Amino acid sequence: MSDKIIPRWEWRTFGSDFGEAELLIQKSGEPRIRESEEIYILSANSGENTKIRFDLMDIKTLKATDDNGLEQWFPALKTGFPLQGEMLESVLSAWNIPIGNIDDDPYTLERLLSDLVEPHEALGAVTVSKNRQGFLIDDCIVELADLTFDGKGIRSVAVEMENPQKVWNLVTRLGLSEFENISYITALKQHAGLE
Repeated sequence: MSDKIIPRWEWRTFGSDFGEAELLIQKSGEPRIRESEEIYILSANSGENTKIRFDLMDIKTLKATDDNGLEQWFPALKTGFPLQGEMLESVLSAWNIPIGNIDDDPYTLERLLSDLVEPHEALGAVTVSKNRQGFLIDDCIVELADLTFDGKGIRSVAVEMENPQKVWNLVTRLGLSEFENISYITALKQHAGLE
């Protein structure tokens, strides 16, 4: 059995209503429901996706964008707290900012936020609540999500899988191609004023 990670191609957008596409998605079967509370850490100097979910630091890197605007994100790191050594260096590298006063003491989540994120003008943290409905359509993972960004409600719809053509075919069939493809990081930076 191979442990090779095959990054998915993703299409996502944000808004309040996705019209007929929502009805088509919901008619496809019973959804898998998932809920989570996450903290995204945004850097004005980086487009990396860095977030904390289920007490794990999770980093994804944008590897490619195709002609239809689909994005291929690659899991780069997933590790627990506290952070120190190489793991901490990986996080700082993902933010692409110079930070002084890094000592050898482990960084708990609370210390990471209070000592590194909050004081730095190029960094921001956004608390995101997610209630996600997941569907499988044409071999693609399709997600409808009700979200809050720091308590402010917004909705999202996404289509993803390893084959970009299948993703785009489904996006088109659902009538979603008229919407702009927007990643979580782009949407959150707009919300936080860190564009």
